[in-house]
Amino acid sequence: MERTQIRPARPDDEERIGHFLAGLSPRTQTFRFFTGGRIPGLARTLLAVDERRDALVAITDAGEIVGHAMSYRGGCADVEIAVVVTDAWQGCGIGRRLIDTLLVRASVRGARTVGMDVMGENRRALRLIRRRWPDAEMRVSSGSVEVLAMLDQAHAFAEQGSGGTPLTV
Repeated sequence: MERTQIRPARPDDEERIGHFLAGLSPRTQTFRFFTGGRIPGLARTLLAVDERRDALVAITDAGEIVGHAMSYRGGCADVEIAVVVTDAWQGCGIGRRLIDTLLVRASVRGARTVGMDVMGENRRALRLIRRRWPDAEMRVSSGSVEVLAMLDQAHAFAEQGSGGTPLTV
């Protein structure tokens, strides 16, 4: 497989993000967006960056986006995160690298807690969360799992070596 680089999302990524979204299986779309259908304006939303929102992409040497992560400051945690990796690249460590980079960036901005909403059926994501944040609070609500964890646990996991290449912050 090609190498990937994690970098901040840019407005000129809109066409690539559109292709990325179109290539996600209905299952992956549902796990990330809680719906398998098309969401108008989603590409622009995923690229929006401001004082409260951050967005990263995993991009191949050929320029194809194969992963996306975003964070939002506010809510029940200092920062809420969401990550999605295209089906063909799942299990290659891209999700972990996106999370590591996103959390380092959030930590630099003062975040100490992280929150996530994960579909109860998304066993892979829940296993990752349990490994990274063994002390995380998890609450089941309407088929999803609301997670609240401390960022320092994620940093300890990343420092132990979660695999992948160095982070681009």
